[in-house]
Amino acid sequence: MKISMDIELQDIPGQLVLALKPVSDYGGNILSVLHQRDKKTPAGRIPVQLVVDIEERRLDRLIEQLKERGVSVVRMGKERLKESMVVLLIGHIVHSDIRETIDSIDSTGFAEVVELSLSMPAVDEESSASVTLSAVGKKELKEALNILERTGKKKGILVISPI
Repeated sequence: MKISMDIELQDIPGQLVLALKPVSDYGGNILSVLHQRDKKTPAGRIPVQLVVDIEERRLDRLIEQLKERGVSVVRMGKERLKESMVVLLIGHIVHSDIRETIDSIDSTGFAEVVELSLSMPAVDEESSASVTLSAVGKKELKEALNILERTGKKKGILVISPI
């Protein structure tokens, strides 16, 4: 199961390794680490965001081990959206109400638009956007893409999806 967690480390050398070692000790796979060395929490600790893939039955022991090592686990949650894809849109995206397009996917309950990057050269020119769709599974991701393609067709927006 994919788990995201925010942890806080003491501001001394070796703390990141101290926090990551138990993940592998319990058979977990580290998917991402965002070590924000230049930031401090109100407690004067270093914030770190982790995403790990670990068997659910081993999770409690991992959290216990982290706490024993002095690592504060401040947030933890299962990653609900497991599949993602980036899609390109070309057309009058803003003028065709991008919010309605996003809402048509977000309202499904199984998929969401999790990132949007828009380039709009001029008010009267076509714009382009990179949209990241995420869903609970492959089938649901395909359905989210279908919704986007149908919506795009109605609005005259070209949707370019991965092959």
